[in-house]
Amino acid sequence: MAPRRARTVEIVETDRLEGFAHPRETPTLAGHGVALERAARAIRGGRPPQAWLITGPPGIGKATLAYRIARYLLAYGATADGPDDLSVPENSPAAQQVAAGSHPGLLVLKRGVNPQTGKLMTVLSVDEIRRLGGFFGMTSGAGGWRVAIVDTADDMNEAAANALLKLLEEPPSRAMLLLVANVPGRLLPTIRSRCQRLDLRILDAATMEAELKRLLPETNAIERASLTRLSGGSLGLALKLAGGEGAELAAEADRLIDRASSPDVPALLGFADKLSRMTDGLEQFGAFLAQALSERIRAKAGSGARLDRWIEAWEALNRTFVRSTALHLDPRQTLLGAARTLGDTARRAGTL
Repeated sequence: MAPRRARTVEIVETDRLEGFAHPRETPTLAGHGVALERAARAIRGGRPPQAWLITGPPGIGKATLAYRIARYLLAYGATADGPDDLSVPENSPAAQQVAAGSHPGLLVLKRGVNPQTGKLMTVLSVDEIRRLGGFFGMTSGAGGWRVAIVDTADDMNEAAANALLKLLEEPPSRAMLLLVANVPGRLLPTIRSRCQRLDLRILDAATMEAELKRLLPETNAIERASLTRLSGGSLGLALKLAGGEGAELAAEADRLIDRASSPDVPALLGFADKLSRMTDGLEQFGAFLAQALSERIRAKAGSGARLDRWIEAWEALNRTFVRSTALHLDPRQTLLGAARTLGDTARRAGTL
């Protein structure tokens, strides 16, 4: 695990896992050799696209890849001067500034804190996206490039998406836009068409085993295999499962799906009360529920079953938990709403 460095700016880190390095502090990329090779070929060949859309399920390394690309461009530009795997020495000025969140040539846009309420906003606002205009209009950084990461682009509201589209229509020179997206289908087709895709897949069992052994050296092979299976190949989710009450949350997510047609409401309300007493309990449970649903949908994809309604339910539940977490809504209402969504879908499309 990479050592943490002191931060020189305050960054909203909804994607930091307690006890582990943040993606911008992580020098290694687990898996994704094909995507990395494609990015390296374009950058080191001097012809990178104006924007990359980095897609895939949560927790598999999309942000880690985005920061890896950013570090290389800020250190070497679009040249072949650096290593062919886009690595940058950890002690280099570019790597240290990126890790500290202080590189003048890097802008990271995420959902911010509402200054009136002090709570995390539910969307990535147009005001945040408009910062790109001023940033790309500045003099280039020390390496001659400016790089912006939008994480995640799924969070943009309509106004923000239109502002981003305008920028893509008139791209600045020596600038790179990296859009991180869990569900790229939520983005405007015109945004997707102006980006080159780097589609990341879930990590294979061998990669998961190696990374879990490195990051969780106290676990044994059986525990690591269980984490791999429960997380569906998402390293981030596996680390959440391994810490605190992750295994219980994953089991409750499976139970909620299994009982979609006849939920145990009293038990559900009791569980919601427990979530309210946990740090980030509702957010974590939402991630486990999304993972459990996606795993079941993938398992049925080859059976010929119509899964459109279940995919719609998965997307709706993702939006619900993001909104509820950001607004600090009552977990009881959120879980009851999730149970209704699952129940309605099961009645219309059959059980998963």
